[in-house]
Amino acid sequence: MQDSAMAISIADIAWARAELARFLELTTLYHPPDPPGVTFITSRMSNRGDQKDILASAQVVEQILDRVLPGWRTEIPDSRVNRWCRHREAAQRAEVVLERDGEVRARLGDDAPDLNASAMHPWAWEGARPLWQSGHFREAVTAAARKVNAETQNKVGRKDLSETKLFQQAFSQDDPKPGQPRLRLMDNDGSDTFRSVHRGAAAFAEGLFAGIRNPNSHDDGLPELPEHEALEQLAALSVLARWVDTAVLITA
Repeated sequence: MQDSAMAISIADIAWARAELARFLELTTLYHPPDPPGVTFITSRMSNRGDQKDILASAQVVEQILDRVLPGWRTEIPDSRVNRWCRHREAAQRAEVVLERDGEVRARLGDDAPDLNASAMHPWAWEGARPLWQSGHFREAVTAAARKVNAETQNKVGRKDLSETKLFQQAFSQDDPKPGQPRLRLMDNDGSDTFRSVHRGAAAFAEGLFAGIRNPNSHDDGLPELPEHEALEQLAALSVLARWVDTAVLITA
């Protein structure tokens, strides 16, 4: 059962289940009758619905499946029986998740809050989304780190710096200089809190790029990240992205 499934409101669950049910109805499989006097021997089956209607439904259903069962494209085998078999199995699984997840959590005691990737800062999630949805979690986290780095460069106008040095300069407690603006998470009131916040932001960024981005990018021999670990790393990048995005830019 996917951790991201229940970060959906009750109203949205009802809507999603209705969309899945319609898709399953449209893609119901049957053996079409042979023409009079002709017998075909084949394992291929047809769908009850019109292909135009199925394609329109699939456009929505695929987005629901990406949310509820992120790995469905790679975890569920394809079939030669019908082009929609993988979609149908995924839709059936997703329908059960949406229907029973709350009950399972309540009975097994796992009612902890969900970590929803789509609710993370757009720099993190949108950077990771394409690779994430194909099951390439380590590469997705790396892509998110690149996106956060690039957006930070854009905000401070420093294409000459990247990663650790970029964030050290951006969150420096020194006054800004020509060509060296600063990011401020709070007003400089001379307090220990001001110093702690900006020292922590710079150190946090250094840790992310040294401990997550660099190993992911430079070591091709690393195994694929489990999805839950990749989600934790993505959340850390989201924190940094939100700090940068909400910080006030101070120039000389």
